[in-house]
Amino acid sequence: MSPPDRKEAEVRRLLDGPHPPVPPELAVRAAELGRRLLRRRQAARRLMWLVILAAAAVFTVWAWRVHPWATPPSTVAPPVEGI
Repeated sequence: MSPPDRKEAEVRRLLDGPHPPVPPELAVRAAELGRRLLRRRQAARRLMWLVILAAAAVFTVWAWRVHPWATPPSTVAPPVEGI
């Protein structure tokens, strides 16, 4: 076996010692922070979906009006014969 590591011994000493007092409202503050983070994530997710749907709607209207899949009319006239 290897001798105990100095860092490990120090960590064990810290964990075995007296623990610092915990504020009584810590759980309430942590729960409120969690709710706030959840609301922010939900709002961000809703905003993301709104932007995606708006982009899809704009693309649909643009494609409906412009018809990008259609071939453009030819700008070159055929050769004139018989003149």
